[in-house]
Amino acid sequence: MKMRKPNYFWSLGILAIALFSFSFNPSSPNPPVKPTNDLNEAIQWMSWEEAQEAMAKEPKKIVVDIYTDWCGWCKRMDAATFQQNYIAEYINENYYAVKFNAEQKEDIEFQGKKFKFVDNGRRGYHELAANIMNGRLGYPTIAFLDEEMNVIQAIPGYKGPEEFEQIMTYFAGDHHKKVSWDKYQANYTPLPKE
Repeated sequence: MKMRKPNYFWSLGILAIALFSFSFNPSSPNPPVKPTNDLNEAIQWMSWEEAQEAMAKEPKKIVVDIYTDWCGWCKRMDAATFQQNYIAEYINENYYAVKFNAEQKEDIEFQGKKFKFVDNGRRGYHELAANIMNGRLGYPTIAFLDEEMNVIQAIPGYKGPEEFEQIMTYFAGDHHKKVSWDKYQANYTPLPKE
């Protein structure tokens, strides 16, 4: 009996169907996260200039979302974390929120210094992003600044809603000055969710 060679395109078709089916399997380990946010509870994102103007009138801590346009985890954090009503409400109440593209080309005046974009081959970076992240460029990074606009801490990597909630309340309540992170986490009481 003579065996036929499998058709290359037929094999690719079967593989494509299998991959397509797997990617839409509802029991896959990473189901999409549905935002709970509506237009009334969106984070009130500002530019650096707007945040500095607001700080001159009423000092507050600042939370900075440092992202890039190509960063998939940045987009996921926008959808899964920043779209939660209780997170948006807490941030708006306790912080000025700055959305900062780490590859933006425009200069930024910050704390008496001018920060510029640095062209670095295919992609560049903004000097202010590098300054805030202490030279460790990774996205997303969430930075927390105090009322004098000094960096308290820059935290790299994607953070889901529950983890981010603990981090934002830790800095907003000045717990970082009195309690270790491990102790704070161990005794943490979650915010009420509507």
